[in-house]
Amino acid sequence: MSEAEQVSVSAPEAAAAAVLDALNATDSNGTEALNATAKFVATPEGTALAYGSLVFMALLPIFFGALRSVTCSKSKNAADMPETITSRDAARFPIIASCTLFGLYLFFKVFSQEYINLLLSVYFFVLGVLALSHTMSPLMFRIFPASIPNKQYQLLFTQVVHLKYKTWCFLTYLQCNEPITCLCFVTSQHWIANNLFGLAFALNGVELLHLNNVSTGCILLGGLFVYDVFWVFGTNVMVTVAKSFEAPIKLVFPQDLLEKGLGASNFAMLGLGDIVIPGIFIALLLRFDVSLKKNSRTYFYSSFLAYIFGLGLTIFVMHTFKHAQPALLYLVPACVGFPVIVALFKGELTEMFRYEESSPEDAAAKEDSSESDKKDQ
Repeated sequence: MSEAEQVSVSAPEAAAAAVLDALNATDSNGTEALNATAKFVATPEGTALAYGSLVFMALLPIFFGALRSVTCSKSKNAADMPETITSRDAARFPIIASCTLFGLYLFFKVFSQEYINLLLSVYFFVLGVLALSHTMSPLMFRIFPASIPNKQYQLLFTQVVHLKYKTWCFLTYLQCNEPITCLCFVTSQHWIANNLFGLAFALNGVELLHLNNVSTGCILLGGLFVYDVFWVFGTNVMVTVAKSFEAPIKLVFPQDLLEKGLGASNFAMLGLGDIVIPGIFIALLLRFDVSLKKNSRTYFYSSFLAYIFGLGLTIFVMHTFKHAQPALLYLVPACVGFPVIVALFKGELTEMFRYEESSPEDAAAKEDSSESDKKDQ
C-alpha cells in the first residue's frame, strides 16, 4: 500500500483495502489477462476446463458479494460498514492506479524481484487471514450457539497498525484451517491457496466497496476502461508487473491439469480487477432493484448476464488472436450498456441515474438529526 502514515483498519476493511491495493498494483487485467502461453500447447479439453473454471470462479464472488452488499449497506455495526466510493474518488482512481503501477514497474526493474515478492507474501498473508475470516463469518454465525458472545477486540501494535476483530472471526480462523491455507500460499505459492485468497479478496471487495450512484460507477468504469487499454496495448508495463507480481491478485487455473494433475504449471489467469470493478457496479444495481420494492431483480440479472457475455467475448478474442486482452475493454460496455438498454425499455432510466446511496456516516447523521427533531417537538 502507498500508506506510509498511520493505518487503522478493521478486519473487513483490511480485506477491502487488499483488493484496492491489488487493483492499484496491476488492475491485473493484463496478467496475460486470461493468459495464453506460447511454449505449451494446451489440449482443447484442458483449455475449455481452464477457461470454464475461471468464468465460474469469477461469477461466485460477484453473485454472493452483491447479495451480501445489500445486508452490508443496512449494517449499523462500525466494523461491517462499507466504504463508499464517490465521484471524486472514481475520477482519481485511474490516475492513482497508473502511478502505482508504474512505480511497481520501476521497483521490479531496480530491486530484486525475490525480496519484493517475499515482502508482498507476508503482507498478503496477514490480509488473507482477515479476508478469509470475514468471508466465512456468516457461516460461523449460524453454526456457533447464540450463547457465545460476539465481542469486538482490538490489537494495537504501537501506533502503526490497529486491527479490530470479533469473536466469531477469530473462531472462524481457527476452525477453517486458515493457518494451513495461509502457510501453503507463503511457502509454496500453490495455485489452490492463491485462488482461495483471491476469491476471498474479490468477495470482500464486492461486498464492502460501494458506489454511491450509477453516475459514479460510469466514471469509475470509464476511467479504468482507458487505463486498462493504455497499459496493456500501449506499453509492456502491465504485463511485466503482472508476470513479476507473485501475490493473490488474480485467479489462476492450469491448462495442463488433465496431464499433470495438481502439479500443473501452465496457467490461464484472470485479474481480480476484472471481477471487483464490474462486481461493485453489479452490486449497486442489485441495491437499486431492492430500492424499487418491486420484488424483481431485473437490473441485477441483466448486468450479471452482461458480465458473462463480456468475459466470454474476452476469452474468445484472446484465444483467437493469441494475445493478452484488457478484459475491461469488453466488460465495461457490456455491464453498463445492458442495464441502460433495459432501463430505456422500462422507462426507468432517469430513476436509475437519480438513485443515490448515502455513506454510513451520512445516514447515521440523518438518523441522529431526525431523532433530535422528534425530541424537540
